[in-house]
Amino acid sequence: MNYWLMKSEPNAYSLQDLKRDKIEHWDGVRNYQARNFMRDDMEIGDLCLFYHSNFSPPHVAGVMTVCKKSYPDFTAWDINDECHFDSRSTPEKPLWFMVDVKFKQEFINSVSLKDIKENKKLENMVTLRKGNRLSITPLSSREFDEICKMSEIETIDSIKIKNKINK
Repeated sequence: MNYWLMKSEPNAYSLQDLKRDKIEHWDGVRNYQARNFMRDDMEIGDLCLFYHSNFSPPHVAGVMTVCKKSYPDFTAWDINDECHFDSRSTPEKPLWFMVDVKFKQEFINSVSLKDIKENKKLENMVTLRKGNRLSITPLSSREFDEICKMSEIETIDSIKIKNKINK
């Protein structure tokens, strides 16, 4: 199992939107490294922290899980989609990929970027590296667990148990 932090601007798509929708595709990633994480490394069952970026304060709001492996991001082919269209990507030769995610749990207390930066156990997080602007970053199981603990929800082990029961 892999662990990820995935960023979205809440005015574009928030954890509350995913909670309402239950399952949704994670589209619009237009960075090659983040695309490669989705295309090559994400597996069904991977746990992801949902991070609200471009928000005051930026924070982790909850947990979701990957429920469908990567497939071509069809929003890149929509000429009317000003944010996602990419003329270089075609159905025959897709350039961008997406995964489907499923709502898992909302945090009791969101975990702010400030709190993450102040936690010594999280000082090596990829997300915190100078100059990092990726919308998707890998996490260690310890980092995922620490952020869950900071939010006062369960740890990875209890979420894994729920995953097995809810399948």
